Amino acid sequence: MFVIKVIKTEQDHAEAMARLLDLMDSNFVEGSAEENELEVLSILIEKYEAEHLPMDNPDPIEAIKFRMDQQGLSRKDMVPYFGSQTQASEVLNGKRPLTLAMIRKLYLGLGIPADILIHKPQLTTEVSKFGIS
Repeated sequence: MFVIKVIKTEQDHAEAMARLLDLMDSNFVEGSAEENELEVLSILIEKYEAEHLPMDNPDPIEAIKFRMDQQGLSRKDMVPYFGSQTQASEVLNGKRPLTLAMIRKLYLGLGIPADILIHKPQLTTEVSKFGIS
């Protein structure tokens, strides 16, 4: 029998996840003890993962490329966000940093969260060598 408790170890986490999956697969009645257990386990698992398995934001360039792929956009389609095809290529190839204007346009036009876009990308050329970011 599974006992609900604070998740402190990887083993506790694994056991809680297994129980959560079992509960999700069951056909419990709304308002039942099983539904309550599922909700409590979800909260405990989320708290443990936030503290012990923090997720880093993705690289801004990878986030842009991901959104382009999702929406079937080409580099030419990105000109309104970057100003020119050359600038689009330079940004997407990691040779030019995003500007504030680009970040605003990408946020408003493509819905990419600004907090992802403001992180420093891994620049690959002289831009990073000279400490420009």
